[in-house]
Amino acid sequence: MTEGTMHQPHAAPTLSPAHVTAVLRILVLSTFVVLLNETIMVNAIPRLMREFEVTATGAGWLSTAFMLTMAVVIPVTGWFLQRVSTRTAFGLAMALFLTGTALAAAAPAFPVLLAARVIQASGTAIMMPLLMTTLMTLVPPHDRGRVMGNVTLAISVAPALGPAVSGVLLQLGTWRLLFLAVLPIAGAMAVFGLRKLVNIGEPRISPIDWLSVLLAALGFGALVYGLSGLGAGDAAQAPVPPPATTLAGAVLVALFVWRQLSLQRSSAPLLDLRTLTFPHFSVALGLMCLSFMALMGAFILLPMYLQDVCGLTSLQTGLLLVPGGLTMGLLGPQVGKLYDRLGAPRLVVPGAVVTALCLALFPLVGEQTSPWLVLPLHVTLSAGMAFVFTPIFTSGLSVLPPHLYPHGSAILGSLQQVAAAAGTALVVSVMSGRATAAAAASGTSATGALAVGIRWGFGVGAVLGALTVLVALLVRTPPAPQLPTAFEAEDEDGTTADETAGAPA
Repeated sequence: MTEGTMHQPHAAPTLSPAHVTAVLRILVLSTFVVLLNETIMVNAIPRLMREFEVTATGAGWLSTAFMLTMAVVIPVTGWFLQRVSTRTAFGLAMALFLTGTALAAAAPAFPVLLAARVIQASGTAIMMPLLMTTLMTLVPPHDRGRVMGNVTLAISVAPALGPAVSGVLLQLGTWRLLFLAVLPIAGAMAVFGLRKLVNIGEPRISPIDWLSVLLAALGFGALVYGLSGLGAGDAAQAPVPPPATTLAGAVLVALFVWRQLSLQRSSAPLLDLRTLTFPHFSVALGLMCLSFMALMGAFILLPMYLQDVCGLTSLQTGLLLVPGGLTMGLLGPQVGKLYDRLGAPRLVVPGAVVTALCLALFPLVGEQTSPWLVLPLHVTLSAGMAFVFTPIFTSGLSVLPPHLYPHGSAILGSLQQVAAAAGTALVVSVMSGRATAAAAASGTSATGALAVGIRWGFGVGAVLGALTVLVALLVRTPPAPQLPTAFEAEDEDGTTADETAGAPA
């Protein structure tokens, strides 16, 4: 490599189409495995409550802490992926995930299990932006929709299949199977990946702003923790009231944003927010956040409704949710091909409308509703989401110049997790508050009170779905990828990104 290319950390090497396919396949399969663990604990909550003698709120942190850790770690990956090689990033991600999985499988106490989930999430947080950045670097614009359709399998279907997989495994034996089953698969992917992966571009040495890391960790942590306490029955006994914690988190996140804007003028920011000055990327980001809030809220409430209200077992619940996950996965590649032909608006708007209609029907379920009516509703919801996710991820990143790919991927991944955690916390808080109020009313059974709470939680999802449609109407066909002069990244020797990066991949 010439000296000039050293300044371009994501310059695409000359690879054959077969080698590009092999690289992306390794990353997609590895991402699928690690993302599956984001929601795999949902059906295990009752069993863990009994075994470790913890409350439902405490056990719920096994899922919330996973998403929260990803939201805290992913902002650092914008800097990290520019500093290390592709193989190093992949190796670290898989090493963290394998360590966390092994520790979780052997956890003797609940705090150890919670710590293991945090370690798992740290590896997952590196894998997601690595996949997106590599894809945007290696795949030409005219083919990104098709490839991103396959990536949808990892970023959307894996969390959707988590409850189904856990339901089957829990029926077979102990909750430790949730980790023991994943461990050999993840280990094989790590070994195979390190043998086949090639480095994409050259690392670039740049300083890290530890104040930004601290602000991101404290800000997102306090924000999600506060949201998770709003509406909970024991909120009044919390050491710090949830509204105060939420407000403190919002202030710290605002300080984080201010810090990044300041660093952009003098040095390298931890997260380059100039990505948000691209209108199409900002709209895609907003739509993605609303969609994930609605989706994760629905996925959390559905197992509760099917098991605690309808009386299904964890296995029956898992099997009932499998068709929806498969629908999203099978539609992903087809939607990607349609995106290459039709563009984002013609797919996103109908997808958002279908999603909103399904979310509006969920609040109508009750104690007498047949679970078989939930099946087609869940499948249709998954199909609508497939028409939203693939075009949004592809078109949102396509408008950015190559030197902002890692930061754009980090922002998308980080806010995706914040939105998922916030959506989960919001619907569960509303559900808990309304169920408690209903239980206090005379003549209401425990199951009936829970059904009332769940309907209110689904109602929150319906509101989010309506907002998703409004934002989807703002989506436009993105302009051709280019390097605007306003966003040229100047290197230490005075050369700009235009001079070193060349044309976008």
